[in-house]
Amino acid sequence: MMKFLVSAAAAAMITIGASAQAQVVSIGTTSGGALAQIGNAVAAAVSRDAGFQMRPQRMSGTQQYIAAVDSERVDFGVSNVMQYYMAQSGTGLSEGEAFENLRLVATLVPFTQGIIVRADSDIDEVADLAGMRIPAGYGSSPLFDTFWRAFLENAGLSYDDVTGVPVASLPRSWDAFKEGQVDAVIGAAGSGAVQEMNTVIDGGIRFIPIEDSESLREALPRTRIEPIETSPDLVGVGEDNAMHRYEVVLFAHDDLDEDIVYQTVSAIAANTEELRASSPLWNGYDPANLARDYGMAYHPGALRFYEEEGLIGEDAD
Repeated sequence: MMKFLVSAAAAAMITIGASAQAQVVSIGTTSGGALAQIGNAVAAAVSRDAGFQMRPQRMSGTQQYIAAVDSERVDFGVSNVMQYYMAQSGTGLSEGEAFENLRLVATLVPFTQGIIVRADSDIDEVADLAGMRIPAGYGSSPLFDTFWRAFLENAGLSYDDVTGVPVASLPRSWDAFKEGQVDAVIGAAGSGAVQEMNTVIDGGIRFIPIEDSESLREALPRTRIEPIETSPDLVGVGEDNAMHRYEVVLFAHDDLDEDIVYQTVSAIAANTEELRASSPLWNGYDPANLARDYGMAYHPGALRFYEEEGLIGEDAD
């Protein structure tokens, strides 16, 4: 690992030309929440060490900047691996419209999310949401409509069994929860948004466990349900919590300059401690897992770095 970090730091100092030093690249992120925090941390690390500036380009939802990266209007993007898989394969949220120009750049962090209720609520499991108010619609964040439908169906429920309260986006669902308009909401363990909910809601919040099943894994591909260890950083996570887990990935257009991608990955690898210190969301970050194999193609610039460091084989593309 020491050899890897030292060589990564050295690679981060390679100059890629005068034009690159003055260059600004963009990274698509959501306008708030966990993906915004993760994208901001990546942009800071890259801007510090890669020889060029990376600036977040905030949009209301991941689907927007997936399309923008595919059409080369944005250079990089951060996404959960499930939504990226759907975009690449033209399934789910991208049904009938495959974004074939996207390539993986790096696996960033394992991501943990779940269903949040007020700590003094009588809701102890997903089935208890029958008759309750939950966010619905998510016009700007359609992934969370997909999540809710899968979680409800896994518990023998549907939107017909709850009262759907229309929201435009994930942040708006959090506002509705804080304002008492809904009884449950989806949030990321360790995120600033969840910490804020716990502060502003009388009595605080807690997560309820999600049961695993084959049908849930089929509905939410490339994800899993796992038990989560409690931690002071993970507000509301109890001893019996089983939560929804998947990876957050960095991606780019396949024609983005190889040296830009190489330098980006190098800077991420060289800034492990800084990234971990930026937020509890990075607690599970390990540079040895940057090239995790999902059966989907990596960008050539990323592959060059991973092959040099012995993290991935030549057959990974």
